[in-house]
Amino acid sequence: MSGSDSDGISLSVQAAEKRDAGRGVARIPELARRQLGVLSGDTIVIEGEGDSGKTTVAKMWPADASIPEHAIQIDGDTRANAGVHVGDTVTIRTKDTSSIRDAERVTLTPPPTLSDSQQQVAEHEAAKTLRNRPVRAGEQIRIEGIGQEPFSVVDTTPGGDVRITSSTTVRVTGPAGSGAGSGTSSSTDSSTAAESDNESTGTGTAGGTAGGSSSPATGEQSPDGTASSGITYEDIGGLDDELELVREMIELPLSEPELFQRLGVEPPSGVLLYGPPGTGKTLIARAVANEVDAHFVTISGPEIMSKYKGESEEQLRQTFEQAREDAPTIIFFDEIDSIAGTRDDDGDAENRIVGQLLTLMDGLDARGEVIVIGATNRVDSIDPALRRGGRFDREIQIGVPDETGRREILEVHTRGMPLADDVDVDALARRTHGFVGADLDGVASEAAMAAIRDRPAETDDREAWNRNPTVQKRHFDEALASVEPSAMREYVAESPDTDFTDVGGLEDAKQTLRESVEWPLTYDRLFEATNTQPPSGVLLYGPPGTGKTLLARALAGETEVNFVRVDGPEIVDRYVGESEKAIRKVFERARQAAPSIVFFDEIDAITAARGEGHEVTERVVSQLLTELDGMRENPNLVVLAATNRKDQIDPALLRPGRLDTHVYVGDPDREAREKILEVHTRGKPLGDDVALDELAAELEGYTGADLEALVRDASMKAIREVADEFSPGEANERADEVVVERRHLEAARENVDTP
Repeated sequence: MSGSDSDGISLSVQAAEKRDAGRGVARIPELARRQLGVLSGDTIVIEGEGDSGKTTVAKMWPADASIPEHAIQIDGDTRANAGVHVGDTVTIRTKDTSSIRDAERVTLTPPPTLSDSQQQVAEHEAAKTLRNRPVRAGEQIRIEGIGQEPFSVVDTTPGGDVRITSSTTVRVTGPAGSGAGSGTSSSTDSSTAAESDNESTGTGTAGGTAGGSSSPATGEQSPDGTASSGITYEDIGGLDDELELVREMIELPLSEPELFQRLGVEPPSGVLLYGPPGTGKTLIARAVANEVDAHFVTISGPEIMSKYKGESEEQLRQTFEQAREDAPTIIFFDEIDSIAGTRDDDGDAENRIVGQLLTLMDGLDARGEVIVIGATNRVDSIDPALRRGGRFDREIQIGVPDETGRREILEVHTRGMPLADDVDVDALARRTHGFVGADLDGVASEAAMAAIRDRPAETDDREAWNRNPTVQKRHFDEALASVEPSAMREYVAESPDTDFTDVGGLEDAKQTLRESVEWPLTYDRLFEATNTQPPSGVLLYGPPGTGKTLLARALAGETEVNFVRVDGPEIVDRYVGESEKAIRKVFERARQAAPSIVFFDEIDAITAARGEGHEVTERVVSQLLTELDGMRENPNLVVLAATNRKDQIDPALLRPGRLDTHVYVGDPDREAREKILEVHTRGKPLGDDVALDELAAELEGYTGADLEALVRDASMKAIREVADEFSPGEANERADEVVVERRHLEAARENVDTP
């Protein structure tokens, strides 16, 4: 091949790292790099195999050590330019650097969905974004932050393989009516973060809404008949395992149908994606359709319903007939539960639609060239007849991302964002338990908006900022405060800012809680190596006011996990089955947002011994037992419970494997009382005559709550003295003179009743 100086090596295609999308980078393992004799930044030639194979050029960068020795990581644009898909084989050859000349001019054609304003931004950004990238005419490239769909390289000067440099003029020539843009070099400063977000709302992450939704039962095709959503596997973060499952169910039947014939099995006809809202179900379907060059037909559940009898079924039949004609086709039912719910005697229209859908899916051609994907967040409401083999052959859960997944999603969303040095994506990922992809999309957008609100007020300074914007850590802090994690929206989930430094004494209880809750999360490898199951539940018991609830909140703050508080009496409902349902929903939502702590305060209110309490609490106890037994599958979920009436709790709950760790939280001793007083007097203007050690020795029998009340009452007395003597304005001016003295504490002791 022209320009190559070796026979090349064969490698298997993998999706690129999220940060490499749109950069024209090919990452290869060290062994392959040595065989080729290339260095980082060198240009290599990638040649696709098969009838659709083409050649393209890319920059070589080293792959991570975890990548197999036979693999190459390239993004969606490079895969398209080479005419290959994930899993295909490509041949890599070196490229003589002297055969790549610096480009004087590169002309791009924008995607048809690009607006005039975005086209202007693209011209400003293109030369800088594409700098040092090798390109050739006829290829596609994406400009990060400017829409989702790729631009086409229509012409280069000189011809052949060229490299875009800082002096290259990049022209964006739009379709008729949009105006041809003028060239610009990379000396132009970047646009605002808001401009980058305009076209990326909901894209680039698991959980975002794919851009450019189509009307019901209409396809989204580019002129050459391929899907044109522009979404690639690099735009989906945190769902690598799920994506692989979807790929093998959808890509293989469409790309290699003869393989199933040789094996003598029918190819899958349907895949059901389910999970909480915003986790990336729609996005996965669009990315797969885009990657396999299939027609993509979206059917929006509610919009297919018609008031005329038989019309809804007719629309479904027409859609499937058209899909067969345009095969390979992916038919995507979004919110499929709205038209395929469980059939009953009341829903005549819904029953007919379900029946029609069953018939159509049974009638799909065995060639496997039409695949049906359904997405729902209410999988249990779908008619069971659809959820069997031959219809929806596989159900894939798209769950709430873990810390690694959240980091990937944030990397996708901040890919084109000018971040300040103090922004740590890893730290953001750790702080966002319970956030799905759509929430993280909102965090990134809100941080950009916070940066815009924070712009300088002076005109010259503002213009300078607009040319070179920066998003800082404080902007993300502001965004996190305003975006609520949707996975925990139905129940109040908090990440308490209380930790063990705010809890005086109780050292034994703290250590037991650390071992029961924090260790399984921190030392997971040690538990695996010793094949040890961590405790599934912890019961805090002891007299009222000793700090049981405070300990639970502090534990959540110490471990930085979601904290779901459930007050016992709130669970009880007068309607049969509602109390048990509430328990199930609490655990289901906590599992989705794991790692999390479910805290049942006053658990004795709902767990009275069976045979001695009300039938409602008996059913609640049975449901709790079932949920606790099922928790062994999820070590990132821990149940904490607090009570001052341990003897009232059903014994079955207290056995090993359920609430098996019992922590007594008793009255504090003298040393603990002193530490509690230190916590509650922290930051208070104490008089010189107040000695906390002496005070602690005198307060025998006081609980933590009593000591808090004592200090608060003493502070109120000190405030009252100033407030009674001066007017409000003068009193506030004398705030620095307020002192909590020993006499205030002595007076407060008379008002605090101890047990």
